[in-house]
Order: sequence, then C-alpha cells, then structure tokens
Amino acid sequence: MEKRQLGHSDLRVSKLCLGTMTWGEQNSEREGHEQMDYALDQGVNFFDTAELYPIPPKADTQGRTEKIIGTWMKARANREQIVLASKICGRTLMNWFRKDGGGCEVSPAQIREAIEGSLLRLQTDFIDLYQVHWPDRPMRTFGGLGFEPGEGDTHDMVTILQTMQELVVEGKIRHVGLSNETPFGVMSCLKTAKMFEVPRVVSVQNAYNLLNRSFETGLSEITHYEGVGLLAYSPLAQGYLTGKYQNGALPKGSRKQLFARLERYETPGADVAMEKYLEIAARFELDPAQMALQFVTTRPFVTSNIIGATSMEQLKSNIASVDVPLGEEVLKEIEQVHLVHSNPCP
Repeated sequence: MEKRQLGHSDLRVSKLCLGTMTWGEQNSEREGHEQMDYALDQGVNFFDTAELYPIPPKADTQGRTEKIIGTWMKARANREQIVLASKICGRTLMNWFRKDGGGCEVSPAQIREAIEGSLLRLQTDFIDLYQVHWPDRPMRTFGGLGFEPGEGDTHDMVTILQTMQELVVEGKIRHVGLSNETPFGVMSCLKTAKMFEVPRVVSVQNAYNLLNRSFETGLSEITHYEGVGLLAYSPLAQGYLTGKYQNGALPKGSRKQLFARLERYETPGADVAMEKYLEIAARFELDPAQMALQFVTTRPFVTSNIIGATSMEQLKSNIASVDVPLGEEVLKEIEQVHLVHSNPCP
C-alpha cells in the first residue's frame, strides 16, 4: 500500500489508517487483534486511537481500546512496524479520565497524566503522533458551520506546546497533531511554534466525506502550504454512505440501532444528498462504501483516510477500496451533486 509523508515530519504512513474506536465496545479484544493482523498484512502501518475510546464514551469502558492495541503489540513484538497515533481529550466535563475526578482540560499536568496513562495501556515507551482530540478553548465542535464564541477557561497554546516539547525531549512522543480544529486554530499553533520554538504540528484530524467537505474551504490551503497532513475521519459518514440506513432501514447491531448517536448525519437535506450519491454508485456499478472511501483517499490534501469496521467483511471491503478506480464521469457527477447539496452534515 502507498505510504505518504505525514506533513513535514519524517513519518511515512499508509494512505489508509486503521481506526479503532469500536474495540472494547462493539468489538472484543480477539476481534481487534484480528483486524490489526489483517490490516498490517495488507500494508496498513498507521493505527489511530485515543484515551477516550471506545465510543460511546463511558467510565467503565474508557481506555479499553488502547489496552487492546497494547496486548496485540506485546504479543506480536511489532511496535517498530506501526506508526501509532493517540489523543488527549479536549476540555470536557466528563469526569472519569483524571485521578482527581474532575473534568478534562489540556493543562500541563493533565497532558502528563494523559500521556502516562496511554503509554501504560498501550504497553509502549512512545507514541508517534500525539493529538489534541478537540480544542481546549470554548467553541463549537463535532458538527456545525460558523463561529459561535463561548465562555470559559482555556490554556494558551504556548503552554500546551511547551509541555508537548518536554515530552518530545523525553522521548515519550515524536510529533504533535490537532483534531477537530479550525483554520484559526491550526494557524495559531503554527504561529506559536515559529515564535516560541515549540513543536510544529504535523497533522490535523477532521471529519471529511461526501456529506461534509467543509475542510476544503480554508483548511485545505493551509495544510498545503504549511505542510500539515489531513487525517480524514468519518469517511463513510458513520455508515450512512454505505446505504445501510436507506429508506429508514435499521440493521441490527449497527451503531444507529445500538447507540442512536448519529445526529451529525441526520440534518435537513442530508437524506437527499445521500440518495444522490448512492444513485451515482449504482449507475456506475460501484460499491457505495468503496466509492465514498476512494473519493476521500484520492483527494490531494488527504494524507491518510481513517477507516473503521466492526466485522472482517467490512474491513476487507474498506481496504480493497484503494483498488477501485473513480473515472472522470464519476467525479464529475459527484461534483454536480456537491454543488447543489453542499455540506449538509458539517
């Protein structure tokens, strides 16, 4: 599988990244190990996780995903074959992550507590890419367009990146990334790095799919000129772009049936756009999931497309998407739909 340079770092990562957020909830340890074995065998060397996982976040499951990855790497003795990414929670009132029982914030003390916890669960001495899962500052995250200023405390980016620099020097992390960030947030980090000689972020992990191409406005230009790689998450719009929820279907065992947490992809007008994309796939005899995935993977500003699966059948199909050609006519029709139904699920 093609390997791409991650931003301006020295890391070479597969163009597909294995997402892990279902392990420990929908998937067992054995199933997680099976997925990693297959992905690695297919040339996927990039795994993404977080202290938050599995999803949905709960006190009694938190950290299970990292533990599953840790037992796999220990059993296989293959840590050096993997580019491993994890994340620290942004500011939140969820109170089961820290020893003091308080909410999360991206403070020096909590960064250190979070990294030590992740390293312990992952059974490794270092994390290749350590990301801030969402911003510390009060703002709208996980859906929606437009800026809505909020009120509340925040830690300045200098303090955050200085702590990350200490962890780099100590050998606990290699590079720093962002997630669920805005153009302002990315540029602020880059400016801070230049002014204070702290780590320069190499990546941003944001949602990007046929129903949400908001990254293309503003952020794609920044990442191109500043050497910051996009790690695209939710490329299948939490399963909607597979067509499995079409016409009100509710498959047993699906995330919608189990957790009812898919509001981001149930906005007004979203169903019309989804139908249009599913029609394109049918007309060109393409698997709709593979078409949606390959669209994301082949965008010039995408470094790695984060795929996830709850079954081996899904995983094999998702990885096989890299061999699906998207001709000019397919791409033309996708653009025509996008012009009329732009970003219904930001």
